[in-house]
Amino acid sequence: MPHYPELYILRHGETEWNAQGRMQGALNSPLTQKGREQAMRQGEILSGIDLTGFDIITSPQGRAFETAAIALARQVDHLHTDTRLREIGVGTWAGKLRRDLAEGRDVVEGPDGALELYEHAPEGEGFAALELRCAEFLESLTRPSVLVTHGITSRMFRVLATGNKGENLVNIGGGQGVVFHLKKTVQKRLD
Repeated sequence: MPHYPELYILRHGETEWNAQGRMQGALNSPLTQKGREQAMRQGEILSGIDLTGFDIITSPQGRAFETAAIALARQVDHLHTDTRLREIGVGTWAGKLRRDLAEGRDVVEGPDGALELYEHAPEGEGFAALELRCAEFLESLTRPSVLVTHGITSRMFRVLATGNKGENLVNIGGGQGVVFHLKKTVQKRLD
């Protein structure tokens, strides 16, 4: 059973492309007003938690970095970036509407879209490569950490940190404007 340091994991707030149902991957879209409010809500959740001794690490992608800045501005002096926290690559499907990509496919829409699309994106990263990237990152952690990342990447981190490697990414849950706390393989959603 894996044992990683204590983690708080945040997904970035809603972006314009999230609201439109577009695949983002490596591309960036600005936070909406709702997305900024979600980041402020995450900041409220974290304000009651002593983050002394925690590393604060964010994806360098604009939407995650902006969320981290809003959510953590009152508690931390420095945000560190790590490319391993970036969103899963979606190849040639970046910028395309999920509904168009799902047409004629057997997919299930969820809060982060149809997860099957992320696995099958032409020239995309795929779940196996994402799992290797996320596992390597988690193994490198030496201190408790706050991670600000993306929908699919957050799910993979949490599946690995809970030791539910066989668990479907759908079942681990998702959402924006919330914080996931992981300690000793137990996940708790903080709203």
